[in-house]
Amino acid sequence: MIYEHEIPSGSRIYFGKSAKLKRFIEDSASEVLSKEGYEEIVTPYFSYHQHDFIEEKELVRCSDEKNHLLTLRADSTLDVVRLITKRLGRSTKHKKWFYIQPVFKYPSLEYYQIGGEWIEGEDLKPVIAVVEKILNKLSLKPLLQISNINIPKIISENYDVNIDIFKKACIEEILKLDIKWLRKLLFLQTIEQMDEVLEVLPDILRGEVLKMKELYENLSYENTVFAPLFYSPMRYYDELFFRLISGNRVLGKGGSYKIEGLNAVGFGIYTDNVIEELMSKGG
Repeated sequence: MIYEHEIPSGSRIYFGKSAKLKRFIEDSASEVLSKEGYEEIVTPYFSYHQHDFIEEKELVRCSDEKNHLLTLRADSTLDVVRLITKRLGRSTKHKKWFYIQPVFKYPSLEYYQIGGEWIEGEDLKPVIAVVEKILNKLSLKPLLQISNINIPKIISENYDVNIDIFKKACIEEILKLDIKWLRKLLFLQTIEQMDEVLEVLPDILRGEVLKMKELYENLSYENTVFAPLFYSPMRYYDELFFRLISGNRVLGKGGSYKIEGLNAVGFGIYTDNVIEELMSKGG
């Protein structure tokens, strides 16, 4: 029996303090992003093409009047880039866009996000700087974790290491391999360790680790660590990427990627996690 007041598991309701915080977060982000030259876009709730990029099991599906497959928006980045380049390209040449909207996953999961995409951008530094300004408005200073998804991929492809070891973060299995440089890479976290690690790395990896170092040196974000072996099945981030972490909460992430043959950089902030973080701090 389903009571009249029940809502589907995984869906969202905001009231009182949480509703006020949600509006404050979104207004703060909108103000910062507008000042930084981002234009706002609100994409349709329904899409014809998300099933081309996202696993079918994640999608909430239905049909249009001609029985063509439709899905509820499961990813904003895909739609933003596709709509700007394919549909609106003749109407605008603007490259920096932001969105504040929910995405939906099967069976009834609802997530609110704030995101920005810089089409044809290649430098993550200004992206992280924009995210930092938003977080500063919210009085948040989460841990910034810098990674490079190419590093575990290269190790797997060239040293006969199963990529699942990195996907599942099997530290014991990595240590069992008894490779000196891999052990050092595993425990690399701070800039003070960086040069020592670079000295022992194979040439095929040194350039990828240097990209992380160079990004760090161009930032002013103090609460930063490296995680060169962190591997997450990112849908499109294909090189440098970052996560923003507070305790067990991931507040956001971003990175470099390629969609529709174009290089781009972007980020996403998980509004619901930020609300929980602020409420836990008495915000």
